[in-house]
Amino acid sequence: MKEVEKLMNYRSDVRVIDATLRDGGLVNDFFFSDEFVKALYLTNIRAGVDYMEFGYKASRELFDETKYGKWKFCRDEDIRKIVGENPTDLKIAVMADVGRCDYKKDILPKQESPIDLIRVATYINTIPTAVQMIEDAAAKGYETTCNIMALSNSQEADVKAALEILAQTPVNCLYIVDSYGALYPEQIARVADMFCSVAEKYNKKVGIHAHNNQQLAFANTIEAVGDGVDWLDATYANMGRGAGNCAMELLLGFLRNPKYNIYPAVQFIESYMNPLKEQGITWGYDAQYLITGILNQHPRTAIAFTKEKRTDYAEFYKELVVHDD
Repeated sequence: MKEVEKLMNYRSDVRVIDATLRDGGLVNDFFFSDEFVKALYLTNIRAGVDYMEFGYKASRELFDETKYGKWKFCRDEDIRKIVGENPTDLKIAVMADVGRCDYKKDILPKQESPIDLIRVATYINTIPTAVQMIEDAAAKGYETTCNIMALSNSQEADVKAALEILAQTPVNCLYIVDSYGALYPEQIARVADMFCSVAEKYNKKVGIHAHNNQQLAFANTIEAVGDGVDWLDATYANMGRGAGNCAMELLLGFLRNPKYNIYPAVQFIESYMNPLKEQGITWGYDAQYLITGILNQHPRTAIAFTKEKRTDYAEFYKELVVHDD
C-alpha cells in the first residue's frame, strides 16, 4: 500500500507535460489553428504546466506536408510565431520518432531554437538509433527524454537491458509508455519499480505516458506518482490518439503543488476543446478501444472502426480474436 504522504503531499521534482498538440494531433492530422495553439500556450502558463509539447519533428521527405498541419513538423519559425522568445517558465518540447525524423538536419543547435526538450520515441528494437538521437540532441544543448513505446508487448528482460543502455546516455528522463492502454495499476507499480531502480542508479528521472483504452490513464498516472515517477504526461479533455490520454484537468486537480491551477484548464476546455468535438473531431474512450486494450493490441483497428462509424462491437471483437487456421 502506498504511503499516504506520497499521494497527499507534493514533490518538488514533479513535472507536468502537456501533450495535447502532439498526441491530440494524431486525431486531426495536426490541423490546429494558430488561435488554438496560442490559447493553449497561454493556458499552460496560467495553469503552471512545466512543458508544452508542440508536436513532432517529422521528416518532410517521409511525410507529405500537404496532408498534415504544421505541428507534424514543428519548424522552429512556426513555434516562434506562437511563443516569440518564450520569456516564461514554460518549456517547449517536441517529439522525434526513431526512423521518422531527419534529426541531424531538422534539429538545430539549442541556441538557435525556441525548443528546450527533445523527446525521443523508440521501440525496444530501435534502441541503438535512439541512443544516437539522444546523444545528438544533448550535444546540441537540449534536455532529452526517451519514450519506450509498446511496453506491454515487450519482454521484461529486454526492457531491463534497454534501460541499462539508455541510462548510460545523457538522457534526462526515461518514460514508461502504455501505448496500447493495456496495463493495470498493479502492473504500472511493477514497471515503475523497474524503471526507478535503474534511474536512481544513474541519476535519471522517470516519466509516464498513459493511454485511456480501459479508462485507466489517470489511475495509472497517479499510481506512478505514488511509485516515485516524476514526469507526468497529460492532455486537455484527454485528447489523444484513439481513446486518448490522462486528462490534464484530472491531473491538475489531483496534484497538491500550489503552483498548478485547474481553473485555466477548465476555461480552455469550455472555449476550445468542446468546440473541437462539436466540429466532429472524435477521440476518447469507447468499447472498440476497450477491446484493443484488453487484447493488448495496437488501437489502429479500433481507430479504423471509429472512422467507419461502425457500432457492431461484438463483430469487431470476433474479428480480432478469431483467426483462420
